Amino acid sequence: MRKAKLWRYAIPMESGVLLRDRRLTQREGLLVMLQQQGRQGWGEIAPLPGFSGETLEQAQQACESWLRQWLAAQPVAESLLPSVAFGLSCASAELTSQLPPTGAWRSAQLCYGDPDALLLQLQAQPSPCAKMKVGLYEAVRDGLQVSLLLEALPDLQLRLDANRSWTPEKAHQFARRLTPPQRARIAFIEEPCRTPEESLAFAAESGIAIAWDESLRQPDFRLQAAPGLAALVIKPTLTGSIAHIQQIIGEAQRLGLQVIISSALESSLGLTQLARLAHWLTPQSPPGLDTLTLMRQQLVRRWPGCALPLQGEEAWTRVL
Repeated sequence: MRKAKLWRYAIPMESGVLLRDRRLTQREGLLVMLQQQGRQGWGEIAPLPGFSGETLEQAQQACESWLRQWLAAQPVAESLLPSVAFGLSCASAELTSQLPPTGAWRSAQLCYGDPDALLLQLQAQPSPCAKMKVGLYEAVRDGLQVSLLLEALPDLQLRLDANRSWTPEKAHQFARRLTPPQRARIAFIEEPCRTPEESLAFAAESGIAIAWDESLRQPDFRLQAAPGLAALVIKPTLTGSIAHIQQIIGEAQRLGLQVIISSALESSLGLTQLARLAHWLTPQSPPGLDTLTLMRQQLVRRWPGCALPLQGEEAWTRVL
């Protein structure tokens, strides 16, 4: 006997969370729970405003259609909407025990909030790894901040994310603020420039490695090794099902590229599943999942060591 439930949720965000040109005051999404033969599987479906191609309403419609077919034990194909395909694949993987229980709980720390507290937290780590957003302000300012952080923490490995925000000139303004040894300590910059060609040219000229993120989701993009390309950053909510992610990871590993599993601002439920996925598929690469500091509540499952309150089911809206 198959059963399924579907809810909508909303989690308040900390003030000041910016996504490109919009301020996000709450994170909204769907929770799906599958039941069969005494087992349960949970999934989160949360299109990210400004990044996902689908809206939450479109995701809900697609999920309801998939669930109706699944409840009727009919053959059901993966959804074409990435957030739906990923959330349902997580629920199905839990239902069949495909998703291992062990997670990669040590994540690259997000540089956010009080800088003094951030320094103390990173200094306490034996091999600190952090992620910083760049491109929101002037490139020169970003370069100075990165230089100061690398100077203060000699063992730090730093990942940067520019979200395609720089022109080639601004990217070089950033790089000119860093010494050659500092440039070598940047693990990569995600998509520094507006096109892949400009980003690869920047990597060649600056000596700073880059990573693909948005480019992976372009319909005409072909993954291939290139000088200066070090990694892929996969945000499963924006990418698709677990099976699709496994295919991308396998291709990247054949090309000798590092793969990072990264958050698209999922709740604690989604983050714990991403941690389990990272431990399973990319065990050598600390994931980028340190985004709960941007939220005021957890959902369904707690992140280990996080003291944020757990939102109760009474706050959710049942839709199926």
